[in-house]
Amino acid sequence: MTNPGVIAYSAGDLRVEDIGTPTPRRDEAIVDIAYGGVCGSDLHYWRHGAAGASVLREPMVLGHEVSGVVSVAAADGTGPAEGTRVTVHPLTPHGDGRTPWPSHRPNLAPASSYLGSALHLPHTQGAFAARVALPARMLFDLPDTLDLRTAALAEPAAVAWHAVHRVGTVAGRSVAVIGAGPIGQLAAAAAQGLGAAHVTVTDLHPAPREIAVRRGAHALDARDADAISQLHADVVIESSGTVPGLEAAVSAAARGGDVVLLGLQAAGQVPAPMASAITRELSLHGSFRFGDEFGEVIDALASGAIDVTGVISHVRAVQRTDDAVDAFEIAADASRSCKVLLAFGADR
Repeated sequence: MTNPGVIAYSAGDLRVEDIGTPTPRRDEAIVDIAYGGVCGSDLHYWRHGAAGASVLREPMVLGHEVSGVVSVAAADGTGPAEGTRVTVHPLTPHGDGRTPWPSHRPNLAPASSYLGSALHLPHTQGAFAARVALPARMLFDLPDTLDLRTAALAEPAAVAWHAVHRVGTVAGRSVAVIGAGPIGQLAAAAAQGLGAAHVTVTDLHPAPREIAVRRGAHALDARDADAISQLHADVVIESSGTVPGLEAAVSAAARGGDVVLLGLQAAGQVPAPMASAITRELSLHGSFRFGDEFGEVIDALASGAIDVTGVISHVRAVQRTDDAVDAFEIAADASRSCKVLLAFGADR
């Protein structure tokens, strides 16, 4: 198999197939992918054939959290040169011609495309393959101090970094993170790196709590409602995307505090303790993807300002369908994994 790619066909139908030699446009480079991080949206496409409103209607290469090495530079001379180690900003912002959006916040563009997304038809193919053609504008050079494994965390770290910045500053403030999956771990790490006085994470499982504790955070069992309500955190980041997590986030916030809604809740009506949010004058902040922080996050990863110790729990080489299914099954089990990386063989 010359160019194995991880393709979702429908719910429960994940395959590794040869996707052929990529043919780049003039403004695209060919990247030999080293690592790809399995995201929650990838798991949803595999399990359910959809991620929210994005429903599979044709086979789609998954993946948007990737790092690699440029093997063929873009023909138009833009972007990094051959041999450059890179990570990828997977967003292409688009308006829909009728919905207003702030131009300085590209993550809010209403008709955007994202690598490995089924929102549009044809789908936006992802980057879980040995070699892919990508727009040169998506490619960001890596500092010498940032290895390719850690660089695969740049996209989820940017999501977390953006969420923390939604409240302005956390320096000197107490922070609670509800849900200690990969994004929650990175949000806690970002808060610590940005000077939070005290960081607490909550989770149902011991393993993610232990990861956070190793980085100097405190941890609570997510079922300990009394302890969570006594946190009185200045800033709470809800990263679980669950109704109990939303209730816990409001409960954990200090009066007059900030709650960041990072975890994506189910579509439609979601019960929430709004009376408490109102009477305690909580400020609720939505957080979706990220804007222009990507370069800043790469530098923070390179310097260690975002400490990712323990976040990468598994690395699995991918050559066959069984390899991919095994990696996805591990990633879907939050009791035994954090971030699972697929290895495509281009590490240098």
